[in-house]
Amino acid sequence: MYATPILEHLKKKGQQLDFEIAAATGIPLPKVRKSISDLSARGDISTCSMTQYSNGKPVNGTLCRISGTIPPKTPGRKPGT
Repeated sequence: MYATPILEHLKKKGQQLDFEIAAATGIPLPKVRKSISDLSARGDISTCSMTQYSNGKPVNGTLCRISGTIPPKTPGRKPGT
């Protein structure tokens, strides 16, 4: 249903939270979450649940990325190098 736009968005933007995907694609959040669960079950994406705190209030979300991809390293010095 919404799998193609979500996969295209993740390919373009990389790792993102479900509500960020919903805001960027214009797809309602419940439909994004359903599509994410279907894509994860098929093995197309990797997900994990995550809690962020915004102004002291917890915000729950699902972090998603394309399966088999590793996010790039952040620039700058690394400890121990």
